[in-house]
Amino acid sequence: MQIIKTLSDWQVLRRQLAPTLSLGFVPTMGNLHLGHQSLMQICRDENDLTVVSIFVNPTQFHRSDDFKHYPKTLEADLALLQDIGVDYCIIPDTQSLYPEGFRYRIEEHAKSLHLEGAKRPGHFSGVLTVVMMLFQLVKPHRSYFGEKDYQQYQLVRDMATSFFLDLDIIACPTIREASGLAFSSRNNRLSPSERALAEQFAKIFHQNKSCAEITRELTDLGIKVDYIEDNGQRRFAAVYIGDIRLIDNYAHLDPLPLS
Repeated sequence: MQIIKTLSDWQVLRRQLAPTLSLGFVPTMGNLHLGHQSLMQICRDENDLTVVSIFVNPTQFHRSDDFKHYPKTLEADLALLQDIGVDYCIIPDTQSLYPEGFRYRIEEHAKSLHLEGAKRPGHFSGVLTVVMMLFQLVKPHRSYFGEKDYQQYQLVRDMATSFFLDLDIIACPTIREASGLAFSSRNNRLSPSERALAEQFAKIFHQNKSCAEITRELTDLGIKVDYIEDNGQRRFAAVYIGDIRLIDNYAHLDPLPLS
């Protein structure tokens, strides 16, 4: 695996790659887990070359403390990528990606206004902007996103279509722990008691009950509910376990009206 820390080095290397080779891309913020691993394995199986980026993007964090405490495990991440068989890992720095600050940005004014967009103003502008920059740098044929961040996947997919990007955006299933809790980098910040609550959240959220009933059960356990909401044919959730915010979603059995 080649590790690239300078964007100009990657741009030279990218121009040298044979145009007949398919290139798959998985953008990450590091602190990799089995959910990320599944994306990379699918990417590797479907492409000649696999590229992964590791960049904790400051522009997508609504809370400065969340950005400050985001887990950073670069050495372990690189070892995992090596074991999986990733070909290239790009590790840009903030100055390289944002030499003029957050002067230019991409904003979406429909699907980004509810759920995560309503609770985290500016979040999706940061996500879409950095993803577009990475797409322009990597120039992949396919890019892979987990369904755990389903709203993000939808927005990136629609952005690629709206800007006529010549690549496929691939959604990959959410990977869960044995308890049903979705793998997340933020799980590593949970204390033992908070993890037990998080597992309760996952269990209750997947019950076949109304959103109001689920909200009451979670609240009774002392879990702060940001939202439990049906949208399209999926059910979405965001909760606080202590100071840690977790999200989840799953495909709903019954067709629901689009918001």
